[in-house]
Formats: sequence, structure tokens, C-alpha cells
Amino acid sequence: MKVLVLNCGSSSIKYQLLDMADEAEVLAKGLVERVGIKDSEIKHQAKGKDTYKMIQDVPNHEVGVNLILKVLMHPEYGIIKNENEIVAVGHRVVHGGEKFSGSVLITQEIIDKMEECVDLAPLHNPANLKGIYAMQKLLPNVPQCGVFDTAFHATMPDYVYMYAVASEMYDKHKVRRYGFHGTSHRYVSAKACEILDRNYNSQKIITCHLGNGASIAAIKNGKSFDTSMGLTPVEGLIMGTRCGDLDLGALLFMMEKEDMDLKKANNFINKNCGVLGISGVSSDMRDLWKAAGEGNKKARLALDMYVYRIKKYIGAYAAAMGGVDIIVFTGGVGENDFAVRERVCKDMEFLGVEFDYETNHELRGKDAVLTKSGSKTIVITVSTDEELVIAQDTLDICKELL
Repeated sequence: MKVLVLNCGSSSIKYQLLDMADEAEVLAKGLVERVGIKDSEIKHQAKGKDTYKMIQDVPNHEVGVNLILKVLMHPEYGIIKNENEIVAVGHRVVHGGEKFSGSVLITQEIIDKMEECVDLAPLHNPANLKGIYAMQKLLPNVPQCGVFDTAFHATMPDYVYMYAVASEMYDKHKVRRYGFHGTSHRYVSAKACEILDRNYNSQKIITCHLGNGASIAAIKNGKSFDTSMGLTPVEGLIMGTRCGDLDLGALLFMMEKEDMDLKKANNFINKNCGVLGISGVSSDMRDLWKAAGEGNKKARLALDMYVYRIKKYIGAYAAAMGGVDIIVFTGGVGENDFAVRERVCKDMEFLGVEFDYETNHELRGKDAVLTKSGSKTIVITVSTDEELVIAQDTLDICKELL
């Protein structure tokens, strides 16, 4: 039961082929970069085989997906004999708006509804749709499933997701908080309860997905209650290049002073802010720690601001839920940066956190408890696996058709 998972960006295609027969197993994974740009590159790794790299022009997503199928069937670097071994295809779709509260079997009706959500994520959803269209041409008889980043957060109450703007903005344009990283938040919160032998439906959990993009979610009794990202992935935490929470008046002020039009302003808050903008050094936390250690004051400021914003959201969500039982760190930074975890959890005894600094310092990229025995609130790292969630949802939805 092999399921292909595709994550199509505007100029990239990330993929995994998983065998879902008994215990899920990744058979191959890879990335096609520079789609639509000269000298595109594919990096492919099949289980038990050498990494395969190739540079060739990939003018569009259909060519890119076709290249992925060919490399999966490559006699030396591939892992399957023919395309008939792929029983279903799962797609990561960034924005489902209010139209999708869960994963769905892709039909023409579903595609039409997805097209209607393009305005909400103009940088992401068109690329996601290109992957779906490509698969319809290349594997027309293979069922496809859409898994939405926003779907997990569909359980937020209206007083949480609404913005304090004129109500016609919601009535006409559906301007509200949607949240993202839902697949990751869903997976790691459930996995944490599995590791801790806790009832998922009776816990108050705060999940911190920290990577180049970052968000925090409050999960109460198995459902998303609040999350830091909003209508777009810009709101909330300070990120690699995104500003996070920002006074709208400050944005208008900067637009006027710097003579920025909407396109320039959008590019500014998405690509020129965050820890990169504050430090002037890098969007990579490893570079920031190095620079701060060498005395770079702006790098130190960026780190201080980054950690403070996370602490503030954890405190706010604990208050909103009436307490917290489990705090989860995940994502590239959350799983690997012990210094960020340490600084976030320092002085959190008032929340019932008895942090184990020694265990935390030794831990990178593993699932493990970071609090001392007897700690009222558990802090834990859990490695996220969004591709596995997409594959599981795809198989569950498509199994009746197989």
C-alpha cells in the first residue's frame, strides 16, 4: 500500500513515498528545486541506496512531478518497478478557508472549492493545485486526497477567530483567523499524549512549532482552541523572515515613509523582517547564536525578542485554557535548539514547570521529556511528521476505492 505525498511550493516540490502496509515506512523522499527556473535540481534518496542528484530544466510542476515518478522507478536509484504500485496520492494544501474542516477526496467539485480559496493564499494554493492537476494527467486512475494546513484549527470558537474589524470584512471577504501548521500541531499533540500515556481528549496542550515559519497552538480536550497565525502565516511569533505581530499603524507609517506600495510592503513583512531583519545577520538560528556569542548586539536582541514572544504566547494560552498540562516543542528549531527551549522554559515554575536543564542540553532531534519527575506541567520534544499524517489521512479516505 504505497502512498505518494506531494508538497508543491511555487518553485519547489517536496515528496515522500511511504509504504503504509503495516507500520508506516518511508521508502523514498526528495526535493525538486527551482521549478520554472533554469538549472532545476532534484535530490532523491531511496531506502538503502545512494543519494541521487540531477540538474535539468523543469519548466513547470507537471514536468517536475513526472520527473519524480521517473526517479522513483529508476533502475538504479528508484524503489518501485512501475507506477501501478502507487495506490493513492496525498497533497499538502495550505489554505482551506471555511470550506474544509478536514481532509477530503479530490473531485472536480473539491477542486472548484479549492480554486475559490486561492485569494486567501495566493502564494501557496496555486502551486498546490498545480500538483493536483499534474497528477490528474500523469496518474488519472489513482485517487488523490487534499490535506489542509488550516483544517485542524476549524474548531476555534468565533470569539477566538474573529478580528475586531467592521463585520462586512468577514461577511464579504471571510477575513478572520485561520491558523496554519495544523497537520503538525495535530500530530505532535496526539503523539505527546501517546508517549506520556495521557488521554488526548482531556488534556490542555500548548504546541510550539518552531522553524523558519513558526506558530503556537492551544489545544484543549483534543481540539484546537487558538493559534498564533491568522488570516495569513505572517501573524504571531517572530520567524526567520516574517515579522509576526505588528502594529498596523506602524506598517502604514513605514509604507508612507519608505514609499512602499502593497507589493513591496507584502514582500517586506514576509521576507525582510523576523530575526533576519532585526539582526541583519541571518534567518538561521545557528548563525544568530554564533554571532551573539561573538558580541553582535543585534543578533542578541533578535534572540531575546524571539524567545520573549514564545514565552508570552505560552503564558497567554495557559491563561486562556485555564492552565496547561503539556508543552510540546517541535519543528527544526524546537527539536534541535536546546538553548531556545531552555530560555523559553526558564522561570516557568509558576506554570508548574520543573525544567530539567541537563537533559535538555543533551537532547537534539529526539522525542523526550524535558521536565523533572513530579513536574506538574510536562515539557516534551516531539519530532513532527506531517508527511505521515498526510499519508494516513489519504489512505483512510481512499481505502474504499482501492
